Amino acid sequence: MSDLTANDTPVPSIETQSGSGLENAKNTVVNNASAAANAVKNHPITQSVTNGPVAENIKDQHTKTTSEFSNLAASRTTPATPAATGQQLTPYHSFFTSLLSWNNPRASAIAYLSVVLFIFAARYLDVLRYAMKLTWVTLAITVAAEVTGKALFSTGFTSQIRPRKYYTVSKATLDSFMGDLTEIINFFVIESQRIVFAENVFASAAAFVGAFLSYYLIKIVPFWGLTLISTSVLFLSPLIYKTNQELIDHHLKNASNMINQQTEQVKQLASHHAARATETTKQYVGEYSAKAQEMIGSRSRSVSPTITKAEPTMKENVPAYKSEDFPAAPKEEFKSVPTTESAAEGLREPSSEEEPLIAT
Repeated sequence: MSDLTANDTPVPSIETQSGSGLENAKNTVVNNASAAANAVKNHPITQSVTNGPVAENIKDQHTKTTSEFSNLAASRTTPATPAATGQQLTPYHSFFTSLLSWNNPRASAIAYLSVVLFIFAARYLDVLRYAMKLTWVTLAITVAAEVTGKALFSTGFTSQIRPRKYYTVSKATLDSFMGDLTEIINFFVIESQRIVFAENVFASAAAFVGAFLSYYLIKIVPFWGLTLISTSVLFLSPLIYKTNQELIDHHLKNASNMINQQTEQVKQLASHHAARATETTKQYVGEYSAKAQEMIGSRSRSVSPTITKAEPTMKENVPAYKSEDFPAAPKEEFKSVPTTESAAEGLREPSSEEEPLIAT
């Protein structure tokens, strides 16, 4: 009953009054801000700036930049030419080819400047420390606003700006993100293998030169400086070639012709020396083989036995000796017994001139 007047009109409570006062203050601030924005927008200076040639140029550049970024995003398609193994490449092969070839110069320039700024930010800014500072400052502001609002108006300021539904990441977005992450990882994996196995000799040679120089520069150049140099070479080398393509191609052609001539001379010289070496080798082989055959032939003749004539065999039924070959037997009788001397003479052995007596 205390909240009713004499005319039975309900009196708003303190909480309702504080809520309506907060709403009025909010509407007042919004209206004042809108009026100020309209005043600035309708000011003659603002109109001259927004509708002048500078603004038109900015709008034109913005339109062209947006168009080039759209073209760069549309270039992310699977290349028609497969790898040397026959497998399909990833869409990021076309994307990075279009980005580094400066087919869309504004998009390539913005990408290059973004990478350079990120390198300098990582070098000179303590990103992690500033991120932690931003976190605690944001939490301090939200907590203080909520506590202050509840203390003064029974309604927190933070809860007034709280969204009706918290933001979430949809499954389709996550699947798309994971698909893109898989494709970009496979891009680096496939490209590293193509470089190692020399699918493109010029790309492998350029990677070799970069790795060789980096091996020595890392001793005197910090990591961030080496990253900056690599990024600049990666982005600016195609741009320099594209802007001076005729001159560079002319010098490359002359260098290629000179290298081919020198290679041909080296091949001819090598074939000439190889032919001479082959001929000399054949000559020495022939001489040594002939000498070896002579040595083998002389040794075989000295070791083989001599052939002797066989003596004629004796004819059958032919006596080996004839009767004429023997002396005649004495016919006279022995007269007396010989003396000792004569007996000794009779017993002596016949001389070599006398033939032995063989009885027939």
